[in-house]
Amino acid sequence: MKIDHIGIAVAKLDAVVPIYEQLGMELELVEEVVSQGVRVAMFPAGESRVELLEPLNEESPIAKFLARRGSGVHHIAFRVSDLAAELERLKARGVRLVDEEPRKGAHGALIAFLHPASTGGVLVELCQQEAS
Repeated sequence: MKIDHIGIAVAKLDAVVPIYEQLGMELELVEEVVSQGVRVAMFPAGESRVELLEPLNEESPIAKFLARRGSGVHHIAFRVSDLAAELERLKARGVRLVDEEPRKGAHGALIAFLHPASTGGVLVELCQQEAS
């Protein structure tokens, strides 16, 4: 298992993307994931990425996070080879799941979240990259 990305909630991508570019990071992509109510900017960082998340509307989970906690680290994502099998394995071990089934995420990945109550207070995302 490797770290796929670290998700950071931000109010406005346009205000934060230049900060990461000043750090020497190169913007890989910007896309909207309407099903999750977010606009995403991805920056490669070694084998991982930094994912900036801007809410598309007030109902977005990111908008709710920003209202409660402000900008900052939202989640850590680990790459798995078989997401459905991993969810079944974790569920059998009593891990509380936010997502019982994989769903589409940014960059064509399948994703699922684990509840922070089962992961030491950290929102954990598991992701499986779509086969090329």
